[in-house]
Amino acid sequence: MWRAPGDLACPSFWVYNWPRPGNAAVRVFPLSTISSSLKKSIFIMSTEKGIASAIDSLTLEDYKKYDLGDLKLQSGETLAGAYIAYKTYGDASLPAIVYPSWFSGKISDNEWLIGKDMALSPEKYYIIVPALIGNGQSISPSNTRSTRKGKFPDVTLLDNVTAQHRLVTEGLGVKKAKCVLGWSMGGCQTYQWITQFPDFAEYAVPFCGSAKTALHNEVFLEGVKCALLSAKGVNSAGSRAGETVKAEDYRGWTETEREVGLKAMGRVYAGWGFSQQFYREKLYETKLGFKSLEDFMQNFWETWALSKDPENLLTMLHTWQAGDCSNQPPYNGDFELSMRSIKTKTLVMPGRTDLYFPPEDSEYEVKNMSEGVGKCVPFDSIWGHWAGGPGTNPVDVKFLDDKLRALLENGTW
Repeated sequence: MWRAPGDLACPSFWVYNWPRPGNAAVRVFPLSTISSSLKKSIFIMSTEKGIASAIDSLTLEDYKKYDLGDLKLQSGETLAGAYIAYKTYGDASLPAIVYPSWFSGKISDNEWLIGKDMALSPEKYYIIVPALIGNGQSISPSNTRSTRKGKFPDVTLLDNVTAQHRLVTEGLGVKKAKCVLGWSMGGCQTYQWITQFPDFAEYAVPFCGSAKTALHNEVFLEGVKCALLSAKGVNSAGSRAGETVKAEDYRGWTETEREVGLKAMGRVYAGWGFSQQFYREKLYETKLGFKSLEDFMQNFWETWALSKDPENLLTMLHTWQAGDCSNQPPYNGDFELSMRSIKTKTLVMPGRTDLYFPPEDSEYEVKNMSEGVGKCVPFDSIWGHWAGGPGTNPVDVKFLDDKLRALLENGTW
C-alpha cells in the first residue's frame, strides 16, 4: 500500500495498488479509514524514477505545540492562550527550511514533499512544518470551543507568521533559514515571511499561492463561504467580514447544519480545484480511480469537506481572503513597494491552469521585484491548483522536486 498525498484542501489519501507505468488503475481512500498501524510507515512512490522513498514513523498526531501566551492580533483583538502546532524533520544542526501548512491541511499533509531521496531531505535539512492557526492542530475554534464564548477572532497571515517566527527563532533557536516554501496558502505565508522578515531566508518558493489575494480569488471564496453558511440560515457579511450575526448572538452548528453545509461547500469547491481540461479528459477516473463524476463528487469532495470543522474552515478562509503582504509597515498598502522590498531569491511557481492563483498574478508579482530577485516558472499541467500539491500527479511532483533541488543545492532556477 502506497500513500498518495491528499488534496488542496483535501486530506491525505491512501491508494491501494499505486499504478505501475502504463497502468492508471488506482483507487483512492480517505486516510481516516486506514488503521493506525498502517500510518506508522509512510511511503511516497515516484513512478518517474521507479523508486520509493520511505519516511519512517510519521503519524497523524505526532507533533508538538509551542505556547504563545496571549497573542495580540493585527485586528487589535487578543487571542488568549494561543499556541502553534508544529513538527520537525532532520537534525537541528542542519540548514533550516520552513514549510507552512495550507488551507485545511494538517501537518502530515505536507509530508508528500519530504523524503530522504527528495530535495527536502531530512538527511540534509532541518525541516520545520508549522500549522496554520485554525487548522485544528494549532489553536482553533474546534479545540477552544469549551472555553470560548462567541466567535473565534479574525486571524491574518501576519498573525500566523508572527507566531511562526516566534516558534522558529525563540522556540527552536533558528536565526536564519535556508528556504521558506509552501503550496497554496502555504505559498501565501511564504510571501508573508519574506516581506515581514526580509532578512530571514536565503531562498523562497511559493507555489500555487500569491502575495495578495486577488479579487477573483475573493469572489471564489465568497461562494465557498456562502454555501457553507447557508445551511445555518445566515448570510455572509461580505468578503473578509464573516456572517451577518452580532457577536452576542453567535451560535454553533447543529449536526444537520454541519453535514448539509460541508457537503455543499465540497461541491462548490469541486469546480475550482482542478482545471476544465482535467474534467474534460476525466482524469478523476483514469488517474484517481473514481467510477463516475458523481462518485468523485461524493467520495473525494464531500468526504474531504465532511472531515473538517466548519468553524475552522471559516477561520482559515478569512485568513485567505484577507491575504495581503503589503498590509503591514513599512508598505502600508503599497503592493508594488512590498514586492520591490523582497531581498530573498524567490522562485515563484504558479500552475498554468490554476483557477484561483493564475500565472498572470504571479508574473505581476515577479515583475515588481528587483532585478534578479524573482523568477516565475509555471507548472505546465492540466491538474489546475493540484499541480502544486499535494503530490497527486507524479509528473508535477518530479517537476517541483527537480526545481527545489537545483535551487537548494546550486542556487539555480
